[in-house]
Amino acid sequence: MNQPYETIDLQIRDGVAWIVLNRPQAFNALDLQMAKELFEISNRLSSDRAVRCAVLTGSGQKAFCAGGDVAGFGADPPTLDILVREMTTYLHGAVSRFASMNAPVIAAVNGVAAGGGLSLVACCDLAVSAEHARYTSAYTQIGLWPDGSSTWYLPRLIGARRALELYLTNRVLSAAEALDWGLVNRVVPGAALRDEAQALAAQLARGPTRAYGGVKKLMLTTMPESLEGQMERESRLIAELSMSADSVEGVRAFLDKRPPRFDGR
Repeated sequence: MNQPYETIDLQIRDGVAWIVLNRPQAFNALDLQMAKELFEISNRLSSDRAVRCAVLTGSGQKAFCAGGDVAGFGADPPTLDILVREMTTYLHGAVSRFASMNAPVIAAVNGVAAGGGLSLVACCDLAVSAEHARYTSAYTQIGLWPDGSSTWYLPRLIGARRALELYLTNRVLSAAEALDWGLVNRVVPGAALRDEAQALAAQLARGPTRAYGGVKKLMLTTMPESLEGQMERESRLIAELSMSADSVEGVRAFLDKRPPRFDGR
């Protein structure tokens, strides 16, 4: 059942699906192709009863996922809102599928998780972190606001005030801080990450998958706003904001390798 993708390596063994974001040269950043493939994979796995657990991780040692491919955002600024809206449609579809499928999803965070990468960590059911991993929002650093479901998950995981601190200051959390804040479940040496994630996945793959699915669904209804409603709001707003002067400046400054000069427009 293994199938080649351009930006993601998918392997299914012994009831466990390993989803490896595979753009190491770009720190596993999300581009349109990866968003499409992530949705396709999530849709496939959510319908595969043989999959009892999934592990989401990144290739290499440096990054889990560095968020959206900001370099790609600068390729055609006049149509950036169209690109962002399409990307978030696929990304949010994937998050929704992962949330609703019975099989638990584990984030094995092998390096930096920034922007949309932080969102992917937050939306997974459990998270195991390498000691060297780092966590940051980074959205407002380029004049954008969050997407990928983090404004729904982070306040529930770490509290509204800490989530605001991440969004407004772009603070970088160490793995130990992420554990203390409740963003991840456990921290292990980098060399032990895959084995730790594999052991946890094997344990869950042996468990009552339908019961796990029921637990996940109940957790999604503990707050009044729906996940899809929140993600639709995120998608509309980030696409709108991507055309703002501050966003254009943030992307340009990133490409120029200089601090951005925002003016609030």
